[in-house]
Amino acid sequence: MSEQDTIFSKIIRREIPADIIYEDETTLAFKDINPQAPIHILVIPKKPIPNLANATSEDHILMGNLLLTAKQVAQEQGLQNGYRVVINNGIDAGQTVFHLHLHILGGRPMQWPPG
Repeated sequence: MSEQDTIFSKIIRREIPADIIYEDETTLAFKDINPQAPIHILVIPKKPIPNLANATSEDHILMGNLLLTAKQVAQEQGLQNGYRVVINNGIDAGQTVFHLHLHILGGRPMQWPPG
């Protein structure tokens, strides 16, 4: 695997299966295989950006699309009572796959602080 060739790259290319629930030209959303809440969905850009810190001003439309996709997917999943959107940026934040991704967590009350 190259630096930008992650498990998410393989999901985008359909080399490994995923329970995909949304896709458009730039974005993919699928169920997390290790859910931390009753509903746990990952929203990823198809463009390989390692993490939020590596996004540039050229990515501003894509970044907005990721958040709007998270909103749409949460609504479609029936999360009208609320949900959490999390982006882990870097090792100290718990990022394990270095392809930018948003976690949508819902279906139960969330605690604060989260970490």
